[in-house]
Amino acid sequence: MAGTDNPLALDNQVCFALYAANRAVTARYRPLLAELNLTYPQYLVMLVLWEGEDAGDVIRVSDLGHRLRLDSGTLTPLLKRLAERGLIERRRSEQDERVVTVSLTDQGRSLKAQARSVPERLLCGLGVDEGRLMALRKELRAVLKSLEASAPND
Repeated sequence: MAGTDNPLALDNQVCFALYAANRAVTARYRPLLAELNLTYPQYLVMLVLWEGEDAGDVIRVSDLGHRLRLDSGTLTPLLKRLAERGLIERRRSEQDERVVTVSLTDQGRSLKAQARSVPERLLCGLGVDEGRLMALRKELRAVLKSLEASAPND
């Protein structure tokens, strides 16, 4: 058993606790998202697009990547698959061909109604008090903000 004073013990690593929790939560999402025929990363993209849907938003791929903290090498294949499914449209800017924008299609907008129950169904299946989860989310956001603020500039 690892001692609490051992800085190299796996169970003493904050990064491992976050990693393991992330994998466990993502696994809980899998069957719910399978009903929508979405992977978890695709679901995250759709969440961002659904947020801007009411304003008819078109979002730049670079802004989407920034919001999701994904690089273009990861984001581009996700967007390609969503476009092939007819959920989004990708367009190059006429003013600057380096700029690619993404918007929802009618089919992508209609998927939102089916997805509405996902967060509640996930919470019900976790068996963790909702207040604890909201407090954890707040704390994780604060940690993320601190990490991003202290990250060396690339």
